[in-house]
Amino acid sequence: MIHKTVGALGCRPPRPPPSSMTARTWLTLPTYNEVANIERILRAIVAQLERAIPGDFRVLVIDDSSPDGTGEVADRLAEEIPEVCVLHRKEKDGLGRAYLAGFQYAVDHGAELVGVMDADFSHDPAYLPLLLEAANDADLVIGSRYVEGGQIADWPPLRRVLSRGGSLYARSILGVHVRDLTGGFKFIRREVLERMDLSSLRAQGYVFNIELTYRALMLGCSVKEIPIVFRDRKEGRSKMSLPVAIEALFLVPKLRRSHQRVEAARAEETAAA
Repeated sequence: MIHKTVGALGCRPPRPPPSSMTARTWLTLPTYNEVANIERILRAIVAQLERAIPGDFRVLVIDDSSPDGTGEVADRLAEEIPEVCVLHRKEKDGLGRAYLAGFQYAVDHGAELVGVMDADFSHDPAYLPLLLEAANDADLVIGSRYVEGGQIADWPPLRRVLSRGGSLYARSILGVHVRDLTGGFKFIRREVLERMDLSSLRAQGYVFNIELTYRALMLGCSVKEIPIVFRDRKEGRSKMSLPVAIEALFLVPKLRRSHQRVEAARAEETAAA
């Protein structure tokens, strides 16, 4: 079932893709200490994208100088797999900034559709063809845990309550109907990223996903939620923690107030014109 709502710095440039291998669709993959997953996830992603959009995609790994060697493994795979390239950031300074670095690089290199997903198999690459199909007539597509048919597997009860409660809280504060505001498995059109001005996105961590979707809705963009089964990682350690979740809850009202200030300024400009 499809659910529809209307509504960088510190980087070492990657080896650029060959000019004869430009692509309309780019999938970005932020990583930090994912050496146990990176090779398997990249090969799985490439296999699914090759099936769905053969020859018309790139996968960009954004590695935050992982001390476990994730970036080096990604470099090796980029030499082997033409569709893969790697962006090395000098330090770990937030998931939001990693997203922005990847989005900007993809747009600068001709992407018309930009995706993002986790590198730990919590987002199953098997859903990529479904999300891409949904993107044919939507501005933003989200792999959603909280629509009919979506679910979370392998999480303990407390973490489930925190996640679902956080999404409900954000929806209530922001006044929107997208059910999985914190979801990080998505595709967004180039035009939307350009309209919202990437440099103006301020949120960090997991609140970045909320801000990105909220800003798209405030621009009047169409959003589809595609049900997915979200599974806990099998290898490595989760970057989510209770303090991160609590911080996100405090930042959500700031997004609403920021949008209200922008709307008030626009109203004043219109009245003065």
